[in-house]
Amino acid sequence: MDQPIQVFDWARIFFGDEPPLFFLEIAFRTLVIYVYTLGLLRWLGSRAIGQLSTVEFLLVIALGSAVGDAMFYPDVPLLHALAVITIVVLVNKALDILISRSEVAERVIDGKPSEAIRDGVIVKNFAVGGPLSQGELFQQLREKGIGHLGQVAHAYVETDGVLTVFKAADEKTGLPIVPPWELDPPREVRHGGSKSTIACRRCGWLEEGSTTPDHCPNCDHHIWVEAHVPRHIDLDR
Repeated sequence: MDQPIQVFDWARIFFGDEPPLFFLEIAFRTLVIYVYTLGLLRWLGSRAIGQLSTVEFLLVIALGSAVGDAMFYPDVPLLHALAVITIVVLVNKALDILISRSEVAERVIDGKPSEAIRDGVIVKNFAVGGPLSQGELFQQLREKGIGHLGQVAHAYVETDGVLTVFKAADEKTGLPIVPPWELDPPREVRHGGSKSTIACRRCGWLEEGSTTPDHCPNCDHHIWVEAHVPRHIDLDR
């Protein structure tokens, strides 16, 4: 049967039962876990992090665990927790300095922005394997007041996962994203089944209905839908 905890046992509270060299093991364990978690977060991508950088997000996770365990687990000595917190903060500070002095390190640790939309069309590499799914991209566009892709000149996913949008000076025809497709999906158009402009359902590439290709020349998708035509363009026809 476990011995009852002796309240305010200062040796247990600060040092625990481990030998002094155990602090070296703590440093080793902390560095291994930190580097491994940093690699996993980089692989996971920026959208899971939100508006924090990868290093900042990892700092929050590491400090939260180290601080919380020492607060209410009696078998976690305070000096061990303080050692972990100190190592994490020093590593974080070293990475910040490295990022500020090296562009290569910045790209490796924080990644780089991704081009999502160019002239009203989703970039091919983004459409087939970007950091955001199509639904997530359209949601962020709607949150910025975008109703169809023809309103967008350029859009980029920044390293913190935030979508930066530059609206087009002149609104053009584009793939509609309002209302959300989960509520009312755009009507699919069969090959040659429309006389108006149509758009690739995946990337928004535009084609005239009478010359609809079998596959999108931008992303190789095969489903086409009716494009949104701005009123001023429709009146000119």
